[in-house]
Amino acid sequence: MRDLVADLLAFIDRSPTPYHAVAESERRLAEVGFERLEETDVWDVSPGSRHTITRNEGSLIAFEVGSGAPSEAGFRVVGAHTDSPNLRVKPTPETNAFGYRQLAVEPYGGVLLHTWLDRDLSLAGRVCIEDGDTLRTLLLDFERPLLRIPSLAIHLDREAAKKGLRLNPQQHMVPIFGLEDGPPLRDLVAGELRERDLADVTGAEVHGFDLMTYDTQPSCVSGIRGEFVHAPRLDNLASCHAALLALIQAGEASHEAPTRVIVFSDHEEVGSRSAQGAAGPFLHDVLLRIVDGFKGGDPQGLQRAVAQSMLISADMAHAVHPNHADRHEPNHRPRVGGGPVIKSNANQSYASDAGTAAVFRRLCARTGVDVQDFVTRSDLGCGSTIGPITAARVGIRTVDVGNPMLSMHSCREFAGSADVEPMVRVLEAFFRDVG
Repeated sequence: MRDLVADLLAFIDRSPTPYHAVAESERRLAEVGFERLEETDVWDVSPGSRHTITRNEGSLIAFEVGSGAPSEAGFRVVGAHTDSPNLRVKPTPETNAFGYRQLAVEPYGGVLLHTWLDRDLSLAGRVCIEDGDTLRTLLLDFERPLLRIPSLAIHLDREAAKKGLRLNPQQHMVPIFGLEDGPPLRDLVAGELRERDLADVTGAEVHGFDLMTYDTQPSCVSGIRGEFVHAPRLDNLASCHAALLALIQAGEASHEAPTRVIVFSDHEEVGSRSAQGAAGPFLHDVLLRIVDGFKGGDPQGLQRAVAQSMLISADMAHAVHPNHADRHEPNHRPRVGGGPVIKSNANQSYASDAGTAAVFRRLCARTGVDVQDFVTRSDLGCGSTIGPITAARVGIRTVDVGNPMLSMHSCREFAGSADVEPMVRVLEAFFRDVG
């Protein structure tokens, strides 16, 4: 278990942005024989083919073609998402106030703003540069503290202690990264690219960027016996990591086995409405091309394949908070360290139903894993996942699950060390078509 937890922490620390998470996932898959496909290629797949495809650098699909034709054996799919709430740099971010050099940022997703105060922040993402007559995109991570959003001293806001802290994202969440006038961000980016021997460019040749802030404090374990994991982006890189390991470790497929697929989607935290998000056509397109590319394809192959396929939507779940237990449905209070959680919602914010939940419960039973349930209180709103979005987009049976955690959407989140291995084990069993 310790090795898996350490690997999870390393995966998260190497993935400060969705683009880095995709690159790290693709690197690990390439090490075990997965070959990259381009969407512009003509695909020719056969039993045992193992490939990765990325879209817009923030989403990834990897698949291993089973011994059975997809139209006959179907797909086993595990989905997760690569993005997390954070603060993202605006296109023209330079601003100065009272002698401070500041950087304008925009909240992405449901950010717990106060958790970003007084953190040593860095910048990472992708930049688009001019390379001769073409444009080229590069990943960049400054890997050092650059920014900080200082909180206001209690002496200047006595009411905060009584009434709580209220933050305006436009006014109060502007990081400081220098004194007085300084070089434009594009010049800093160009200098960093030169320093790292990534590209010999000037600021004028940096034509675009998708940069975001992240906490530079490394991920760690804590607790009396190392029971807990403290890390940024556990929601949802922990699920990406579990799916990735499950696919890599699932072993040789049995006779007439289904095709194994993982799909890591960007933009879940903002509704999934993008070309690479779960509401877009990426997964549908890839499944269709796998079916059509398998020995010339079969009549109505995708529809036949989907009818006998299943998706496990893996996204972190709400553990009961000991200081706020009243925020949970009384009989649905998952515990950190208590095993995977099946998430249900009658109004389809989660896609689980009796049949798909039963499949996951049986997988847990057959692999010796305890399982928990979560339903939100009837008087509270419910979050959602890629599960119902993908189910509606592709027409695939889906169950929503996740490991329990606290501090969801914080700059730094909290989960259980003992929950890492069981989720990997169950997803492995799913890929091996156990149950």
